[in-house]
Amino acid sequence: MPRLREFSGGGLSPYLRQHVDNPVDWWLWGDDALAEAVRRDVPIFLSVGYAACHWCHVMAHESFEDPVLASLLNDNFVPIKVDREERPDLDQLYMAATQLISGHGGWPMSVFLLPDGRPFTGGTYYPPTDRHGQVSFTKLLDAVSSAWRTRRGEVESQALTLQQALAREVAFVEHLAPHAAPLDLALVRRELATEIARSTDGDGGSSAPRFPRPSYVDALDGFRDEPTRAARRRILHAMCQRGLFDHLAGGFARYSVDALWHVPHFEKMLSDQALLARTYFRAARAEDSPHPYVDVARRTVNFVQRELRVRQGYGASLDADAAGVEGSHVTWTADEVRVALGEAGLEGLTSDVTTYLSITERGDLEGRSVPRLALDADFVAPRELQPALSALWIARQRRPQPSRDDKVILEWNAMFASALFAARDEQLNLDAEALLRSLESSHFSRGHWWRTESCRDYATAADVAWLIDAYVDAFEVAGNDEWLDRANDAASYLIEHYWDGPVPRARAPHQGGGLFSTSDQCTDLFTRPKEIFDGATPSSHAVATRCLARLALARADQDLLCVAERLVTLGAEVIATHPRAVVDLVEAASFVTGVEVVIPGVANALSEHVRSLPMLRGVLITGSGSSPLLQDRHEGLAYVCHQGWCERPVGSVEELAALLEKEV
Repeated sequence: MPRLREFSGGGLSPYLRQHVDNPVDWWLWGDDALAEAVRRDVPIFLSVGYAACHWCHVMAHESFEDPVLASLLNDNFVPIKVDREERPDLDQLYMAATQLISGHGGWPMSVFLLPDGRPFTGGTYYPPTDRHGQVSFTKLLDAVSSAWRTRRGEVESQALTLQQALAREVAFVEHLAPHAAPLDLALVRRELATEIARSTDGDGGSSAPRFPRPSYVDALDGFRDEPTRAARRRILHAMCQRGLFDHLAGGFARYSVDALWHVPHFEKMLSDQALLARTYFRAARAEDSPHPYVDVARRTVNFVQRELRVRQGYGASLDADAAGVEGSHVTWTADEVRVALGEAGLEGLTSDVTTYLSITERGDLEGRSVPRLALDADFVAPRELQPALSALWIARQRRPQPSRDDKVILEWNAMFASALFAARDEQLNLDAEALLRSLESSHFSRGHWWRTESCRDYATAADVAWLIDAYVDAFEVAGNDEWLDRANDAASYLIEHYWDGPVPRARAPHQGGGLFSTSDQCTDLFTRPKEIFDGATPSSHAVATRCLARLALARADQDLLCVAERLVTLGAEVIATHPRAVVDLVEAASFVTGVEVVIPGVANALSEHVRSLPMLRGVLITGSGSSPLLQDRHEGLAYVCHQGWCERPVGSVEELAALLEKEV
């Protein structure tokens, strides 16, 4: 890859485009940049961020746009700029190093590497001058450059020590001891739900800053005791009622900087919208009494379809900043509300609207208010206030708007397709199917799946796994072999290019080391990481377990089921001892011993009942396709099966509900 400013291949992400005109002579990550460091015999400065990252913008303005500081970088280092969303594998590897070095992580990430790519020191944001106990970026560059010239042996020794620690950190699953006792997954799920419920405070969280964790909510599904149900409702209620949710535009901010979900960090990520919408759609089906969860999910979906839609799918994010000011497009003063409603002839509603949206004279962010619903206010606004809220939305659109990162990430778009299928809505089902077909056109080329539509970076294991999962969702909705075939092709690709060692089979189930995060075609990292712990999104280990198990159940494929079982076995020790670190894997493991609900023919009351369940730990098989489970089965009946044996067929919703009660 060439220098950033010389790149002529097209398809630069918005984040990289933001740095093209920096006086820093940025390189793109790749063999050319590493070779340049070897040629010049200088270390590498690796800067990793993403377009919606507020502090990335701050460091860019303070440091990377400074000609004097840029000269320090250019003269003494090979500076490389990476968009973490294009290369999550690279980000995972060097973030692990940063956390080992400094004890914390975050973006922008600033790491110093040997010319062969091994890290030796690093951190996150550095100010241009010494500030609040933080060393300035200028002093840091001078110190690293001096150490390289005068204490090279120490630097290389530090890199070797860090490399050895990283080898264990990024391939943690390889170092887990086998779990000695049989894994009691039902007990693990129960204890995990109890722990999450116990640690959930009255504001639906446990600490500040507060990040939404949809997987934690999903882990509480299916438990009917009041403490667990109450904790789940507290989380769902607080996230959608307060400032984390955008009450005019819809959709969720990345996280809340405070402990009450009041003041968000305003960037909006497609991945968060997808995971949260899916969780709220599921939650709506789990409630006996009316809740606004469907409205929350639909407004989130509407936000994505309105503001993130691009030609090939959906863009990655909206910035936290507009016109260089964080959150300026979202926050209000009482006077601004009064003016906007006055222009719409609705000034008489000012008091009611400011009360409903908690907009005060004092404000909660530098004299401005983040809209959040008043205590005990309904999520769906009273009819008499809706014209006023529409007027505020129109006025807000006249403000400077945040930039959009329009790159189309395969993983996040497949997540969103899955969220659309979770709505159980005919039009959204069609939208999801169209999205999946579009992704195949834009992200599969030259025999490979790619992370983005630029087709420059190979897809990660998570990209392919989420795609498989969405294909199985489509099959459950349509009962169409087309989607099962696509899922099977993608599963074969995942195993071929990401599996470590011999592939498990029914006759040899205990072989293979799981999944690498990176494709075998990706050769520009000094090690291939694996991912078992959840982060902002579920781990590739967990998603692969779930999608392969679901596909295996749908196809009655015992060899494929062995691959999913092997992933559970590899993670069994951490599932049993630290389930909160692998919440998504705990859920995914349930599918390995899941249920097959076979209802031949077109949609009927039986299949609609199954689709109404909040979460089925298994797969629904309908239609008249080629699945062996459909053979010699009669329409009008439902067959509940467990890996080779079936309950007696039933013909009524009541009988089916009784059979499935323990499965949801």
